[in-house]
Amino acid sequence: MQQSVFAKYVLPFFQWYALMIVLAIIIDYFLHRYHLIVVGRYLGYLGTFVVILSFIYSLRKRQLIRSGSPKELLLLHEYMAWVGSVMILVHAGIHFNAILPWLAILMLLIAVASGLIGKFLLKKSHDALKEKKQDLMNKGITEAEAEKNLFLDSITVDLMRKWRAVHLPITLLLGVLVLIHIITIVMFSK
Repeated sequence: MQQSVFAKYVLPFFQWYALMIVLAIIIDYFLHRYHLIVVGRYLGYLGTFVVILSFIYSLRKRQLIRSGSPKELLLLHEYMAWVGSVMILVHAGIHFNAILPWLAILMLLIAVASGLIGKFLLKKSHDALKEKKQDLMNKGITEAEAEKNLFLDSITVDLMRKWRAVHLPITLLLGVLVLIHIITIVMFSK
């Protein structure tokens, strides 16, 4: 029996996103419970470093570095950005004292969501399209007829491929907000 599209493609997206937020809340709870709040401050630095390291994939993709498998570096990017985001969320905690960090956290959540969309929905929809085409061809339909039958699905997948046009500016805005946050912390800390 085939899984529904929701169970196969959408649910994993929501599970990873929810796990990130729940894990950050749990870690933050235990840090507060055991009076280790200062650890949260350092998780911000570490999380930012881990997220920056995850961009090795982007450097490889743009051929600014030559070593490493793009597929393995993409997987590393996905997991390092997710883990770094958990650390940054713990760093942010539940504090309502400044708008800039909250804007940065909001952009972080949006950037992670758009990254997960790329990870789960785009790849899976492309695979599903190929699978549908193959099924139609196995039923005796020519490749041209299969492509004609899947025209709207193909357009949808092509539009979804443009998700990077959203993900990259969001990530850039996140970087700018983080940089401003760091600069203001350095300038106004005593």
